[in-house]
Amino acid sequence: MTFSEFCLFLAAVLTATGGQLLLKMGALKLGRVTTGNAVSHLLNILVTPELLAGLALYGMSAFLFILVLTRVKLSVAGPAVSIGYVFSVLLGYFIFKESISVKHLIGLGFIICGVILVVNNK
Repeated sequence: MTFSEFCLFLAAVLTATGGQLLLKMGALKLGRVTTGNAVSHLLNILVTPELLAGLALYGMSAFLFILVLTRVKLSVAGPAVSIGYVFSVLLGYFIFKESISVKHLIGLGFIICGVILVVNNK
């Protein structure tokens, strides 16, 4: 993966992660879905700005990932997307004050090592 391909790939992953962040923020506004409020929640999704912005970022991420796939093998780009898990955990920790266990850290370390091995495979 060249530097420009990596930058395009990173943009795709970061927009997806930003989409996840906005979807979580919107979901917190909606509250827990139950059988009694499911219909109203579905309608509220259409008018919650964070949810709409999150969906838009996911769409942009898909577009960017398609551009990546025109340049990079699927066997490299597909597994490398898992680096987004690292960003999601960090956002959860810093923004939503979620805890990170030692098992999480070890798992994230394996993900990072795996992505490095897959991306640098020549």
